[in-house]
Amino acid sequence: MEHQEPRQPSSLEEILRSGVEGHSLTIAQQQALAPMLLADPLAAKAFGVTSETVYASIQARSRQLRAVYPNFANLCGELGWPHPPLRLLWEFWLPLAMQLAEWRQQLGRPLIQGILGGQGTGKTTLAKILTLLLGHLGYQACSLSLDDLYKTYAARQELQQHDPRLRWRGPPGTHDLELGLAVLQQLRQPQPPQPIWLPRFDKSAWNGAGDRTEPEPISAADIVLFEGWFVGARPIDPAAFSDAPPPIRTAADRDFARDMNAKLQDYLPLWQQLDRLMILYPTDYRLSQRWRQQAEQQMMASGQSGMTHREIEQFVEYFWRSLHPELFIRPLLSDPTHVDLVVEINSDHCPHQIYRPADLS
Repeated sequence: MEHQEPRQPSSLEEILRSGVEGHSLTIAQQQALAPMLLADPLAAKAFGVTSETVYASIQARSRQLRAVYPNFANLCGELGWPHPPLRLLWEFWLPLAMQLAEWRQQLGRPLIQGILGGQGTGKTTLAKILTLLLGHLGYQACSLSLDDLYKTYAARQELQQHDPRLRWRGPPGTHDLELGLAVLQQLRQPQPPQPIWLPRFDKSAWNGAGDRTEPEPISAADIVLFEGWFVGARPIDPAAFSDAPPPIRTAADRDFARDMNAKLQDYLPLWQQLDRLMILYPTDYRLSQRWRQQAEQQMMASGQSGMTHREIEQFVEYFWRSLHPELFIRPLLSDPTHVDLVVEINSDHCPHQIYRPADLS
């Protein structure tokens, strides 16, 4: 009887599964992975993978994959995911974490990484996963949300008295910029002289209106993940609002949009603290509304209170009226001056395309 070699895993999922079970990748498996890593030229370039470095990238990535997988699987359980998404870990989260670690090393001081993303794009989840992966790489990361910089409930109530249009928190003008600037400047210091108190915000306070809660003390951080729905967004030409997309329809809508645009100027000193900026952008910005609907349905299914379908529509459209994604975010997707990485998101929350704006020309 002719001797048969054991079958080598060939699909990406099979190879990765073999890798996390403790086996070093065989030459055949590495040869199978190489064209997969190079298949998307823009994504490969974004993570520094070339035909010359592809095997070194596979070996470095596979070592980290084996090391981090047990804790990664536990985190996935906490997030309610029945199966750890190995493909996403291999193709996106792990190379991104390794790149952040490299940038931090080159910088020689704490790295402030901005993450811009609308509702449902996965900003918070990404920050949790990167914090875990960076810890395995020997770097301490911390998360700070633009939401954590909201003005107090009392201050926002007073603000609403002056401008009733600011009926919900979120748009420019509802944040404590002095607080944010002070915190980011402290976080940039290589060795802060005293503990840094990260502001935190409780969205459930005051029947959902939200308020400040106890700040979180940290001694220092190597990498700061500063995320929010318009982190890094910049003022645009006010003439753009003369022919703006829905739901900016009425003269009052256009006035509100222009005023919010003007307030963005106050946020530029905050954005100047960023060392890098990445954007998580849906292939269709209207997906944010669908994702918000799904999130509310899950909350109500678990016994929590949630908004009605119409309330969600009004809530999301309120954000679009203040800073419309088509006007403020889409132009940044091809802006190499201010943006380092773009991750376009499909309706299933998975990356559709990953690229650096600098590589598009």
